[in-house]
Amino acid sequence: MSPSSNSTSSIQNSAFKRHARYQDSEVDWLGEVPEHWDVLPGRVTLSLNKQKNAGNVEDTVPSLSYGRLVVKPPEKLTGLVPESFEGYQIINPGDIIIRPTDLQNDWTSLRVGLAKHRGIITSAYLGLKHDSKVSSEYLYYLLHSYDPLKVYYGMGSGLRQNLDWRDFKYLPLAIPPKPEQDRIVDFLDQKTSEIDALNVKKERQIQLLDEQKAIRINRAVTRGLDPTVKLKPSGIEWIGDIPEHWEVLKLRRLLVNIEQGNSPTAVQDNGEVDQWKVVTLSSVSKGAFKNDAFKPISSNVANKATNTLVDGDFLLPRANTRSLVGDTCIVQNVRIHTTFSDLVYRFTPNKRASKSYLLCYLLSKAARSQIERDARGSNETMCKVSHGHIKEWDITIPPPEEQTQIVAHLGNYQGKYETTLSSFQKHIGSLKTLRSTL
Repeated sequence: MSPSSNSTSSIQNSAFKRHARYQDSEVDWLGEVPEHWDVLPGRVTLSLNKQKNAGNVEDTVPSLSYGRLVVKPPEKLTGLVPESFEGYQIINPGDIIIRPTDLQNDWTSLRVGLAKHRGIITSAYLGLKHDSKVSSEYLYYLLHSYDPLKVYYGMGSGLRQNLDWRDFKYLPLAIPPKPEQDRIVDFLDQKTSEIDALNVKKERQIQLLDEQKAIRINRAVTRGLDPTVKLKPSGIEWIGDIPEHWEVLKLRRLLVNIEQGNSPTAVQDNGEVDQWKVVTLSSVSKGAFKNDAFKPISSNVANKATNTLVDGDFLLPRANTRSLVGDTCIVQNVRIHTTFSDLVYRFTPNKRASKSYLLCYLLSKAARSQIERDARGSNETMCKVSHGHIKEWDITIPPPEEQTQIVAHLGNYQGKYETTLSSFQKHIGSLKTLRSTL
């Protein structure tokens, strides 16, 4: 058993002892609670925050992000932020903040936060205050625990199923005596900190694994597999030395053609198996093709048959974030009647470079240096590479038999990488489950 597994086990074994007597809370999702606890409607301890900002400019303007209130720095209070904060709520440490909107369409975001600073927040959030009989931290943990249980998703009203004060006014709250609240908070603070520390370590292991993979790919497509081979300067800074018998060619000399897709408009899915669809940019992910990343389109789209995807097609998105633009994949297990958009290119290599080798090279650090150098955009969220830039990218080309050997070597390594990555991700999933359970 690994050290991290031992740590997880110790956390799992650190649980409260059962109380002598329990009572039925008469609430399905609460079940039994200790006999000496109270189960009270929210209105007994909660009240709606009615303190409004009179127009003063505040430096502390937080927003709720995945269960945490994130404070915006003053330099970020521009752009879409209103000129006046008139009508914003004034919040104080200990206030509970709820994101009440759009329950129907959002089952993933955590919607409960605890204010730790005085500031102002938009009235689109629901601000709740409480009396001194309940610890702020305990109340936060309690309401936060209702979130993964999806308690809030059975509440709300209106077309978009929004929460309001009435939902929390009658919400059953399990309230132990104040000293026990404090012990529960201390326990959860300690154990969640331990879990979060383990999670950080596991995320760092994934980061190191990805870095190791990047080094392995880059070395294979710039130096080959023979560590004793004689090298020569490539003449290109981001490639460095290459084997003496290799070439460096422009990508245009390795392609038969480059095709660009259409600009179809997405439509409502009619549920039919043969519904026409267009792949989204997220269908290309770190060299892999995701056949479920698509949007339904009209069957009347022009040239859809010409641009129909088939297994073996080589795709390169020409637009995305700077770190993802120019990602590539070879299409596998594509669904019928699937086409690609004008933000995606389809390459057809000639005999000088196999698709699999070209894929390996374009995933390398040497290739990323060129791609990110040529990416253009007013911000980092949407950059584009042009047809002209793509054709001028430098590609290292070994003989065909070496291309095959490199692809096989990296394919074998990819299998080991995925096994290790899956293990790390499974452990992270277990830690998240353990955190939620606690």
